[in-house]
Amino acid sequence: MKILCALVIAVGITFSVSAQETEKTFKKTCGFCHLSGVAGAPKAGDKAAWEPRMKKGMPVLLESVVNGKGAMPPKGMCSGCNTADYKALITYMAAQ
Repeated sequence: MKILCALVIAVGITFSVSAQETEKTFKKTCGFCHLSGVAGAPKAGDKAAWEPRMKKGMPVLLESVVNGKGAMPPKGMCSGCNTADYKALITYMAAQ
């Protein structure tokens, strides 16, 4: 039982740190455009703007990020991000 409790706590901490890291990365990278909507970027938390994008599916959104779209350069402002980071950032922006 103690091992199970420790595992649950460790997983909870990992998710919490991951969420904090995503927010931190968002503020340093995606936030430059997605906080204010620069050049037509959908604002983080604008559910009406994100809903049709999310319906396209994560693979399509990832392709847009990796290849660039409109004024967004390839990989956005997060050249050090990997696929999991981009998925977390997209989900974060859509859910705010």
